[in-house]
Amino acid sequence: MSTWFRDLPPDCVALADVAVAVIAGAALIRATRRLRQPAVIWEIATGIVLGPSVLGVFPGHLDTRLFPVAQRPTLTAMSELGLVFFMFLAGWEMNPRLLRSGRSAVAVTAVSAMAVPFLMGAGLAFALASDHRGHTSTSAFVLYFGTTMAITAFPVLARILRDTGLDRTPVGVLSMTCAAFGDGIAWCLLIVVVAVAGSDGAGQVWHTMLLAAVLGSLLFGLVRPLLARWAAGTEQEGAQGAEPGERRPDMAVDTAGNRAFLLAGSFALLCGCATAWIGIHPILGAFAAGVVMPRTVGPRIREAVEVPLARASTLLLPVYFIVTGLSVDLKTVGWAGVGELCVIVLVAVAGKFVGAVVPARSFGISWQESGALGILMNTRGLTELVVLGVGHDLGVIDDRLFSIMVIMALVTTAMAGPLLRLIGIQAPGIPESPAELADAPSLSGSAGTAGPDRA
Repeated sequence: MSTWFRDLPPDCVALADVAVAVIAGAALIRATRRLRQPAVIWEIATGIVLGPSVLGVFPGHLDTRLFPVAQRPTLTAMSELGLVFFMFLAGWEMNPRLLRSGRSAVAVTAVSAMAVPFLMGAGLAFALASDHRGHTSTSAFVLYFGTTMAITAFPVLARILRDTGLDRTPVGVLSMTCAAFGDGIAWCLLIVVVAVAGSDGAGQVWHTMLLAAVLGSLLFGLVRPLLARWAAGTEQEGAQGAEPGERRPDMAVDTAGNRAFLLAGSFALLCGCATAWIGIHPILGAFAAGVVMPRTVGPRIREAVEVPLARASTLLLPVYFIVTGLSVDLKTVGWAGVGELCVIVLVAVAGKFVGAVVPARSFGISWQESGALGILMNTRGLTELVVLGVGHDLGVIDDRLFSIMVIMALVTTAMAGPLLRLIGIQAPGIPESPAELADAPSLSGSAGTAGPDRA
């Protein structure tokens, strides 16, 4: 690459890098549309191609010239902003009623689908720790690796269920329940891992956990009721001046929607700031902010919040894939790494299948639906990539295992569509971009009850 690019002002280089990330990702997604894979697959692949694994192979270190090391902190900050909005929307998408289901079949399957892959992953972690543990303790490595195996990408799962028409079927509700429960526990475990990995001793770990508990209590005990009152007031404001049964005036909706957008966006950022301040990753605060958001907001107000946040996330997330791809170097994996990749993929897939299919069959669910549940639980997508990025940044895992785990996330997510079609369930397209998730109808009413959740 010519030297003129390196001589550009730093801000110019950073903005050009963002444009390259967005255009390259969009181009690859469009070129591979017929393969009917989630968009996240090709976005991750774009990051790997533009990183040292592919672009870095060519003479002249093209990857470092296109994405200079000096500009990577700026790119990382931009990508984290996109992640904060994405995790906020993912938390808002979750249905708390699913977690409160009292049916024994749902409860047992949800616990099993989380516990079995976690335990299998933790067992495998003991064998990998000597070669791949970073500068943290073995206990943190084992806890973290088990968590990565238990992750299910809630957003991509929701989209698959919509595309296949399974969102209001028993297996669809069951899979959403398992994913919601598993991801909730996984994020709690990740808080523990971050506290352990980022602390100098047991005293600091307990201090971080105490602050996290206080923050969680404030969010769910104080902020959530206040947000519920705000949501009710927003609906009343939008309804003023309209006759019963009529649509609210567009002017009132626009005004209320703009205020709701500013409030929600600021709330996500402040929660991310709070968790970063106490020593936990900002995405965990953003996710918690989404979970405590009220479900009583009307569809037009909710759209006014979700759509712009999703568009902003869509613009900035490709930068995250580039930043991640710059840390993935497949040249360092080697033949030993290929063997480890096969074992990790096998354990990841088997853990989810055993954990989901066995209890489902024991409660009389058909083989086809049980198999679909096991397949759906293996969709890891961007959620897995986020967890991997947190562990890699903290030094819990080394560079080689990080590269292997990114490939594992790609493989297990990519296999969902073909395997569903193999067992007779059609998946016409499985995109996973925040904008597409916002455009689709909410699953908040998919809990098998009459009407949407109003928690």
